Amino acid sequence: MHKQIYVNLPVKDLAASKAFYEAVGYTFNPHFTNDKGAGLELGENLYAMLLTEDFARTFTPKTLIDNKTSTGGWMCLSCESREEVDALVAKARAAGGNIPGKAEDHGFMYGHGFEDPDGHHWELVHMTGMPPQG
Repeated sequence: MHKQIYVNLPVKDLAASKAFYEAVGYTFNPHFTNDKGAGLELGENLYAMLLTEDFARTFTPKTLIDNKTSTGGWMCLSCESREEVDALVAKARAAGGNIPGKAEDHGFMYGHGFEDPDGHHWELVHMTGMPPQG
């Protein structure tokens, strides 16, 4: 099957978006970063391409949505622990991110999330088992 994933995210201000994600603790691949986009490294073989809106429009004839007022989808990342979930949300809050909800503990799964400066929604989860059947 697939070996990597690249999620493309249009952003209004590339420098501000890069600063936000760096403050949360992420890095960028310099080989995939220039003035039109930045290759955000989320983990082994997990990437998000932050693309300026003008550059993103060269890939699609569709209208780009405003993620602060509309939801076109959201990303979910697994974490090693509840503490990692909480630490990333705290860093996102400190970097100016929006925290749209409260942490949720479902027994087998703990989750919380944040929105970046463009309103892209990121869920963070720590799984300790499987959901109950039925």
